[in-house]
Amino acid sequence: MNPDRLISFRAVSVDFDTRTALEDVSVALDHRRIAVIGSNGSGKSTFARLLNGLASASSGEVRVHGIDPLRQGRLLRRRVGFIFSNPDSQIVMPTVTEDIAFSLRGRGLSRTEVDERVSHTMDTYGLAGHADSPAHSLSGGQKQLLALSSVLVSEPELVVADEPTALLDAANTRRIGDHLLDRMPQQLVLVTHDLRLAARCDVAVWFDQGRVVGCGDAHSVIEDYERSHG
Repeated sequence: MNPDRLISFRAVSVDFDTRTALEDVSVALDHRRIAVIGSNGSGKSTFARLLNGLASASSGEVRVHGIDPLRQGRLLRRRVGFIFSNPDSQIVMPTVTEDIAFSLRGRGLSRTEVDERVSHTMDTYGLAGHADSPAHSLSGGQKQLLALSSVLVSEPELVVADEPTALLDAANTRRIGDHLLDRMPQQLVLVTHDLRLAARCDVAVWFDQGRVVGCGDAHSVIEDYERSHG
């Protein structure tokens, strides 16, 4: 396995006050495109949030590209970008340009370097024509492209997308899916209910009631998942 992009869970459990979100999860994944599937409440989002320190394991060991999320949280957040299902939760600045540039604060870049990166990112994701637009005035699809741009401008090594197309129509789902799965060079963990998107990944991890019940070739795991829900 490639240690530079290895995601490793060893006997990981996550307990909340009234329930167990994950129970004894062990996986080792170094693929470029990883789908995470399962029913609501199965543990998918908790798994995703462990990857950038938004959640903490109650027991077991998590390593993301060799980084311990508990002890190296700041380093982890510089290496891992997170995209939420609702882009409004990620938009923090008034305009499109300002919101993308905000992600580069504290990176030690010159103003020229920031401007160049922001401009290139807007061109890449089709937002150049909205550079000075109020960020919250964008359409749903444009907002999700802005959320994606604000993550990718900082050049993370891993992108975790938690239901990034849940609020989008079919055309924008294809658009975001194409960017994530075909055009983005970074490693991707895609949490999704859209099995067509999941099938475009290299592997799939299937969660059920906090446990991994399937992990392997995406098409095979999805077939098993569909049979179980037939």
